[in-house]
Amino acid sequence: MKLAELLDKLDYAEFYGDKDTEISGLCTDSQKVREGDLFFCYKGEKFDSHDFAEDAVKSGAAAIICERKLGCGGAQIIVKDGRSAVAVVARAYYGYADRNFKMVGVTGTNGKTTTTYMLESIFSAAGKSAGVIGTLGISYADKFVSPDLTTPDPIFLHSILADMAECGVEYVFMEVSAHALHFNKIDGIKFEAGIFTNCTQDHLDFFGNMRDYSECKKLLFKDGRCKNAVVNSDDKLGRQIIDMIPAAISYGLKNPADVFAIDISEKINGSSFVINLFDELYEMNVNVPALHNVYNAMAAAACAKLLGISTEAIAKGLNSLKKVEGRLEHVAHYNGADIFVDFAHTPDGLEKSLQALKKLCRGKLYCLFGCGGNRDRTKRPLMGEVASRYADFSIITSDNPRYEDPFDIISEIEEGIKNSGKNYVTVTERETATEYAVNLLEPDDILLVAGKGGEYYQEIMGIKHSYNDKTVIQSIIGLQ
Repeated sequence: MKLAELLDKLDYAEFYGDKDTEISGLCTDSQKVREGDLFFCYKGEKFDSHDFAEDAVKSGAAAIICERKLGCGGAQIIVKDGRSAVAVVARAYYGYADRNFKMVGVTGTNGKTTTTYMLESIFSAAGKSAGVIGTLGISYADKFVSPDLTTPDPIFLHSILADMAECGVEYVFMEVSAHALHFNKIDGIKFEAGIFTNCTQDHLDFFGNMRDYSECKKLLFKDGRCKNAVVNSDDKLGRQIIDMIPAAISYGLKNPADVFAIDISEKINGSSFVINLFDELYEMNVNVPALHNVYNAMAAAACAKLLGISTEAIAKGLNSLKKVEGRLEHVAHYNGADIFVDFAHTPDGLEKSLQALKKLCRGKLYCLFGCGGNRDRTKRPLMGEVASRYADFSIITSDNPRYEDPFDIISEIEEGIKNSGKNYVTVTERETATEYAVNLLEPDDILLVAGKGGEYYQEIMGIKHSYNDKTVIQSIIGLQ
């Protein structure tokens, strides 16, 4: 492909070299450059890839997109924002594949994964070919790609979208993280609809404060990125987005909304409710428990209806989704007790899951959880406090400690629980903690194992060790 073709939609300040230069690939890592690649330079959190541009040229890079003029030869395109350029150029290189189907972007602190899988189930029930991109990986047309980031980096993302187009995918449901919005990963993509689930504390290690984090979430709904907006009217930021977009479709239970639910019945294996879907009443059943999943179902239903799916197909799709891996997933019934695994890793997420299970628990409610290392430290005591309010007994353990000492993380969680008067223990090794918790269970008890959800690893000192909560639990009770 000629360089000129890739620059057609790119806003650049200066150009040096030959626009007829042949480009055979795109690359952002100087150690992986191949002959004929277009190499991108931008400043990262730890490194500035401008410092490695000369290495890229020596390895065969045919051209460089950069934010300042470099003395390393080859064609150079000077842009204001190298990260944004990656998204724009990758989209062109892979033939604007996103134009071949309708895309829905889902953003919010919690609920993104479940909402995308609810949408996939609904559209499949309606006979449509759908793909999902998010925390649990990428799935479409009987293909599955293991997860890396919630929202993939642009070069990989657009290569996947191109393959989806080849496979005849009609709809793509994609989780859009705040980091992806901040780093311009989705620049150029036009979404048929954007869904906002909620905004609660998370990622303050990166964004610094809730205002900046919230403003980043709003970016999905600015600059014409979304043709339609589906927004939670019960969330503070959601109401701001609704004020910003008067035509937004709202859903909620507490504030006036276009879509809402009544007669909600919560059970251990799911919930039933009557949905008012743009003034059409219909009974819905979802097989994932908790009130927050009623919200996710309303979001998915509102979006699907907006995109022309019948209410009957929506109900069928929601009912046919048996579980979402690691999202308040019932993984075992042991000694008369029920065991759930959940991804809840924020104060709000943990609170919602514990609230839901507390209502259903006839015995004792146990909560096993930890917090990730090298991430927002301010939420650690808050999660301890949440556990103390709802759980009868808590087991504080390790999550993904990364480069932190697990003892230090656990101590910070303890600050929120130790003066509550509630019983708890600390067990640093997660598998040992899980076995301890399982052996406490008696009939009618519930155990929530929170924080890691569907992850298949535990990250310790830069190494991802094989680990999965569900697998560990089933092994402990003899199901594997």
